Order: sequence, then C-alpha cells, then structure tokens
Amino acid sequence: MAVLRGVIDPELGSDIVELGMAKGAVVADDGAVVVRLALTTAGCPLRAQLQKDVKSRVGALPGVSSVKIDWSELSQDEKAAAMSKARHNISERAGQTAVPPSARVLMIASGKGGVGKSSVTVNLAVALAAEGHRVGVIDADIWGYSIPRMLGVEGRLEGNEDTKRIKPRSLPMGRGRVDLVSMGLLVDAEETALMWRGLILQRALQHFLEDVEWPVDLDYVLIDMPPGTGDVQMGLAKMLPRAEMLVVTTPSRSAQKVAIRAVNMGRQNYLRVLGVIENMSEFVSPTGERFPIFGTGGGAELAADAGIEFLGAIPIEAAVAEGGDIGKPVALSAGPAADAFRDLAHRLATEIAPPLDMAGCSARMLETVGLALAEHDAANA
Repeated sequence: MAVLRGVIDPELGSDIVELGMAKGAVVADDGAVVVRLALTTAGCPLRAQLQKDVKSRVGALPGVSSVKIDWSELSQDEKAAAMSKARHNISERAGQTAVPPSARVLMIASGKGGVGKSSVTVNLAVALAAEGHRVGVIDADIWGYSIPRMLGVEGRLEGNEDTKRIKPRSLPMGRGRVDLVSMGLLVDAEETALMWRGLILQRALQHFLEDVEWPVDLDYVLIDMPPGTGDVQMGLAKMLPRAEMLVVTTPSRSAQKVAIRAVNMGRQNYLRVLGVIENMSEFVSPTGERFPIFGTGGGAELAADAGIEFLGAIPIEAAVAEGGDIGKPVALSAGPAADAFRDLAHRLATEIAPPLDMAGCSARMLETVGLALAEHDAANA
C-alpha cells in the first residue's frame, strides 16, 4: 500500500490510496499479488494508465511474481469523499508551482554525466513541438547549463511588470512551441561558473517552478536534470510529485550500472519511471553500416534489471553534436538520429506519455462536485 501511494491520479493530482481508490492488496505465498482498485467511473479512460502504473510499481517489489487488478467502482459517497479530498489538496497546493496541472512533467535523468542527456532533452522537446505540442523546458542542470546554446537562444530572460514573474523564452517549432528557462539565460556570459551549494540550488529551482510565467496551454514540461542523485534531484521530486522519469544511458556496462541509481532514486521518491533511452548506441555510416563503438546492450540490460521498458536507441551521428553547437537540433533535420528522436517523440505522445486529457472522467466529476458544493454553500449562506 505504501508503494501504491506513488500512483497519482493524473487529473486529480492525489495518490490513489489517499483518494480511497486503492481498496487493498492480497499477496499469495507464491508472490502473486491482487490489487483491489475502484475507479471513479467504470469506463474511465485513465484505466489503462492506472493499470500500467500499478503493475510497474508493485511488480518491481522483491518477491512479486505477478500482479493482477480486481476492478470495481466507487460508491456515490466514496466518489464525493474522493472529490472533496482532491479539492482540499488542490487548494492546499495552490500557488506552490506555476507549472500548469494540464502539463505532463517528464524528468530526463541519468546516473552520470557525458551520456548526452541534454541532447536527448532538446531533441525530444523540438520533435514533440514539431508534432504540434507546446513544450516547456527547464534546464535544471544548474552548474552545467547547455540548453540555450543547443536551441540557439541568446540574451537574458525578462520579467513581466504586471505579474512580477519571469517570462520564458518562446520559440516556435513546426506546428508547436518550445518555452525555455535556464540559468544560462540569467548570467552575463556562458562561461560564468556557478559555485552554488544545496540551499541556493534549491531556491533557484523554486524560482523556475514558482516565479516563471509558464503558459497555461503547455502539453509537456521536460526537465533536463543534472547527473546523479543529489540535492537537485531530491528537491525536484518533492516539488513535482506527479513527475515521471526517462533515464538516459549509453551501451557501456559502466554507464548502465551507474544509471540504475537514477532509477532507484526515482522509485524511492515515488516517481513513475517510464523507461530507458540508450543514447550513442552505435555509429551509422553513410552506407548504412553500423559500428557499436561503445559496446552493445547497456540500455536493454538496464531496462531488464530495473523491470521497466526499453524505449529505444539513438545512434551516434556527427550531426547531433554539430546541431547542438550551432543551435539547430538534429531532430529538425534528416538522418538516422533525427529519425530515432522523432520516432521516440511520437511514441511518447501517442503511447507512453500522451498529453493529459483534463476533460476526462475524474476532471469532469471534480468540476461537478465543485459546482454542487458551491450551490450548497450558496443555499446555506
């Protein structure tokens, strides 16, 4: 049940245990687990997502051999109690961050530096935007900020005089848009060294989440995490409990063994780990020949060890580095790496982490209960 507290109803923003949706679990001697889960409505479109999240979290526990869900529906009183609890939690969290609740938050993490995590973040962001999505990007690698250069953005961030908030830099991309904040846009020169420690780092991250005028129409927020499992990672996990993780590694076993720590950090903070991306998987020659320079199988092995999905491999290609150096991400061009990034972005948007539909069953019910309570309060005023 403690692990199930990490399963968040994406529309109500609270965990399924607190909402009364998780009714209990039975563990057999052979490790087979049956979780009793009640939905707000029997035909809830979030059923598949909740099922995947429950099975991935419970199935990762030691000794669990299988996971089955016994579905039911909340009673009217239970629905009212769940919606009341959700409304209370929303009011308690109001103003905590400026990230719109309709945005799907994806943390791009790695166990160590040098695996191309920032490149993956940038290219996924522009590939998603090219498909028509509105994507926010937070460069949370405070010490090693590199996203502005990779996107070709210069100058400093400006503020809105009326709201007293920072305005992100907005870049039209295809049919969509990318909105960016980074420490690289708050310093005088790209070469500036930031020698900050824990408390100052946490405050900088709070500014990015609380004091930025994030557009309300964002579909995604991609966060380029610093490598490792330190203060920044734990702070963001606490401030964004509904965030999900994508873990980047390379084919080498040494990178894979370090990357498992990022997976474990996410799980210990009850974040859903969506899967593994293997970057720099192999070099593809102009004739189509493939050369596994850094070895093979690290990403797939990490996914198998962690019990999560292997999402795909990004080949080594000079155009990736060149695009990052001149501010023209490779995902907007052609080639093996560009195709891989676009394919991965399409899978994210259609299968792995589609944009949240805030008009779904729980959201409609929350609105209905809110109106009913407002009418009740007015009648008794």
